[in-house]
Amino acid sequence: MLLEDLIVILKVAEFRSITKAATHLDMRTATASAAVKRVEASLGSELFVRTTRQLRLSIAGERYLPQCEQALLMLEQAKQNMREDEGIIDGEIRIALSSDLGRNLVTPWIDDFMEQHPKVTLRSHMSDSNVDFYRDGVDMALRYGSPTDSNAYGFKICNVPRLLFASPQYLQTHPEPQTPQQLLDHNCLFYQLNDIRQDEWHFQHPGGEQKIKLKGNRSANDGELVKRWCIAGKGIAIKSCLDMAEEILAGRAVRVMPQYTPVMSELWLICPSRQSITPIVRQLRDIFRKQTHQVLSRLVERGVLEKHVLK
Repeated sequence: MLLEDLIVILKVAEFRSITKAATHLDMRTATASAAVKRVEASLGSELFVRTTRQLRLSIAGERYLPQCEQALLMLEQAKQNMREDEGIIDGEIRIALSSDLGRNLVTPWIDDFMEQHPKVTLRSHMSDSNVDFYRDGVDMALRYGSPTDSNAYGFKICNVPRLLFASPQYLQTHPEPQTPQQLLDHNCLFYQLNDIRQDEWHFQHPGGEQKIKLKGNRSANDGELVKRWCIAGKGIAIKSCLDMAEEILAGRAVRVMPQYTPVMSELWLICPSRQSITPIVRQLRDIFRKQTHQVLSRLVERGVLEKHVLK
């Protein structure tokens, strides 16, 4: 029985479809179907019950596949441990990145890593949408916010202040707001997730938390587009200070209403399980921590952030 055939079997069970499993594994459906038939022939038992509408595990499949999955995980972990002990870094980076952070900060960091390790390849999934590890075919995701799936495993990279920004151009023609209530006189630029426009902004203040529902003529499900609007002087936006770091340091963006702070965020590197943590994942974790610390340190030196965010 071939190891590659067992991998196909597990993907078919995961997707409940030979076609979807083949797509995920970058192979023809006929090739995946042949692998299923070989394994079933070797075992002398059908692992799947097939109908015209669906494919599901048979009783034999329900008993066999969990043990098969554990065996493959142990083999892969042993292989990764051996290669790590030998100092070998190769394989494919399959990572999901948010549009703004991914394009403008993280991709150059990964490029540098790949130059140091020429045998590493990259498959980047760039989107601000929620990540499905299996549907999107990725092994890790760099995302704002801690893992919400109890089965996932993650590494916290850093704390990330979210701040209120405008361009100098915008502030030349609009009075700078001093309180959340004054934002009602401004055009606000909104991020949109799952068709929900985030037009209610929450602020922390020594006097207590405040929230206010605002108005504006632009919203997008792409964080980089919101930043571009902000830099072009179209209005005021809440953005991660990592996303805006280069714009701040270059003078293309200005922090406004510093006495009112949007809720702090966190940056996490998330994997679907502990078993999926490879030497590459650990190397990237360390790189992301080092690089984000450097970016935040520059903002502290410029006086945009307070020093405590580096802890």
